[in-house]
Amino acid sequence: MADDISDFTRSMGIATSGLRAQAGRMRVISENIANADSTAQTPGGDPYRRKIPTFTSQLDRALDARTIGLGKIAPDRSDFRSKYEPSNPAADQSGYVKYPNVNPLIEMTDMRNAQRSYEANLNIIGATRRMIQRTLDILKT
Repeated sequence: MADDISDFTRSMGIATSGLRAQAGRMRVISENIANADSTAQTPGGDPYRRKIPTFTSQLDRALDARTIGLGKIAPDRSDFRSKYEPSNPAADQSGYVKYPNVNPLIEMTDMRNAQRSYEANLNIIGATRRMIQRTLDILKT
């Protein structure tokens, strides 16, 4: 019986770590989307640079299980988009304005993927809770 409780706890802990990691991923993606059309504060300066969330595998000694966590947020080193807009205050001396290297279509696809992963972890927690409740119901009889 103690092993069953331990398995339930481990399952919930692993799924919870997945929830936290995907929530962090969605925050980074949201920031990317919010800054997709921003420009630099100074003429010819660099605009917002897309951020890429990474994940880390961690050993949770209390659970005796490997969990996931949000790792470092890495900058995307791809080139900025440039548009010829000589009247824009952020334009360089040639009249070009740099825009972030954020593609909203890619960000929305990543967001949907993160949402699905979040929901999958939520479903695991729900299923584990139902199994615990059924176990308790059996023990009551």
